[in-house]
Amino acid sequence: MDIRFTRRTALLIVCDILATFLSYYLASVLTGLVGEVFATHEIYFILGVPAVVYICLFAAFKMYNNLWEYASIDDAIRIVIMVGFGTLVSAVLLWVLGEWIPIRIYFVALFLMIFFTGGVRMVFRVIRSKKRVIAATPAENQKRLRTLVVGAGETGSLAIGRMASRDPHMPGDPIIAVDDNPSKRKLRIHGVEVMGTSDDIPRLVERFDIQQIVVAIPSATLDERKRIYGICTKTNCQLRTLPNVRELRIDEINDVKLREVDVADLLGREEVVLNTRVVSGYISGKTILVTGGGGSIGSELCRQVAAVAPKRIVVFDMYENDAYMLRNEIMSQYDDIDVQVEVGSVCDEGRLRDVFEKYHPAAVFHAAAHKHVPLMEMCPREAIQNNVFGTLNAVRLADEYGVGRFIFISTDKAVNPTSVMGATKRMGEMIIQHYAQESKTVFTAVRFGNVLGSNGSVIPLFKRQIAAGGPVTVTDPNIERFFMTIPEASRLVIQAGGMANGGEIFILDMGDPVKIVDLAKSLIQLSGLEVDKDIKIVYTGLREGEKMYEELLMNEENTIPTKLKGIMISTGKEIGYEAVERKLGELRDALTQDDVTALHTLADAVPTYTITHNVIEERAVAAQGK
Repeated sequence: MDIRFTRRTALLIVCDILATFLSYYLASVLTGLVGEVFATHEIYFILGVPAVVYICLFAAFKMYNNLWEYASIDDAIRIVIMVGFGTLVSAVLLWVLGEWIPIRIYFVALFLMIFFTGGVRMVFRVIRSKKRVIAATPAENQKRLRTLVVGAGETGSLAIGRMASRDPHMPGDPIIAVDDNPSKRKLRIHGVEVMGTSDDIPRLVERFDIQQIVVAIPSATLDERKRIYGICTKTNCQLRTLPNVRELRIDEINDVKLREVDVADLLGREEVVLNTRVVSGYISGKTILVTGGGGSIGSELCRQVAAVAPKRIVVFDMYENDAYMLRNEIMSQYDDIDVQVEVGSVCDEGRLRDVFEKYHPAAVFHAAAHKHVPLMEMCPREAIQNNVFGTLNAVRLADEYGVGRFIFISTDKAVNPTSVMGATKRMGEMIIQHYAQESKTVFTAVRFGNVLGSNGSVIPLFKRQIAAGGPVTVTDPNIERFFMTIPEASRLVIQAGGMANGGEIFILDMGDPVKIVDLAKSLIQLSGLEVDKDIKIVYTGLREGEKMYEELLMNEENTIPTKLKGIMISTGKEIGYEAVERKLGELRDALTQDDVTALHTLADAVPTYTITHNVIEERAVAAQGK
């Protein structure tokens, strides 16, 4: 039985109880048996039986979770079936209890119960429709674009219905619809005709002067969605979409809005859903520390962790503004979770120790890091200090304070690194594997590629360049990267943490690599502009430390699958205890030297690291030449 106890759910339950008593009373009146049946107060207790039966059946079949504002014929049929079955069960139960009610009353009450329960639910539809009309301002109505809806299923029907009712959350004037199911051709949805398939979109856009396309096909396959988005982006229409309504909570439906189609939609990745059975044991009811909790990955980790009901989330970050906003966001959604912000750097062992001493976290997600590749090429000692020794501080304290699990956020740039940032992350992986050999804490690392929309990533840069009129700068026409969304990466990290036994490097399945220039072209098209005509693409050459292609595995590594889709485990050999200690000692000494020494010491410590551009030495030579 799955009831989401909102105010609307409680109101429906009360209405169903009243409907039961009213139906049986009126049935008694209509059959002329009211004096016989309602002669004693006992009948009011007897009628409690069918009331409980109806409520249990409605709850079991999720009728209290239904979106009655958009009720369909199928929903009406379900009401008839549930009331009919409930009446039969009630009659049998009362007979077993020795209570007799004439069959005529059951028969008449059945029809009255269908009328009352169905009527109450239809009232929601009428009220909601009126509210939307009132909510829509004249200015919003003037902005209603002529709209083509792709998809004539449940989600498409929702979009058309709400646009037709002038819902401000669904701006648009629905003119026509298309669907690739030939059986829906010529059908009408809320008065809007299905006039063709997705292949007809360009022709229909021109014929009907369409200004906006709404893609409402959540059940389509990845290839189907990518094909349809490709067709839509060739038009000059605004392109929008909305989520699958069946995947939303009942209390989220009223707030669902059209949104701009983004590059994540064009990539067509299947979002990974968090498996709470895997993660709940080490998160639910526990104190969770997230270092770098105000950053792109760290903040999303906090959001995903909050959904698994921890006791407390401690956000540790150098920058207080983002962390403060995140705290307010989470606490506004989860009033039963204590969210604390601690400002500090992982490089400050004393400050970090204060946090461990104060909260004694059960699990740590270590997301704090310097991640910008070109900047770290210029500042290798800062990268080593933060990414290596900041990680070492957190790992040592986790071991000392008996933390249950420690999950280190790594990167595909740690594989055969050509940058300082990648090499320091690989060193972080070595530290994790080193401590996992002796500690009672379960230490593990999770390695994945680029995340869409993270701070400083290529997508926000492209958007700013497009907004400024271009050009869009791409380093090389052939450069490729792995991509996934921030929520997806965070969910997989949390799941991997639940599966860890210690010392593993989990690899997230990133799908196929994507050419950066294709992302740039997609973003330009999504903006309603044409590549090279409205916005030019300029190639600037690879930056210092940048690879043409990223990898998820080193040469000596292989992977083995896990029980969860999208997560694999590296089978690479672990590094020995003494080797890690020696490397850390050498790197610590290098911090007191110059940047060139630090760079070469890092290369010695990480054998797979290749220095492709020694920026420090090159600029030193150039300065001497002047």
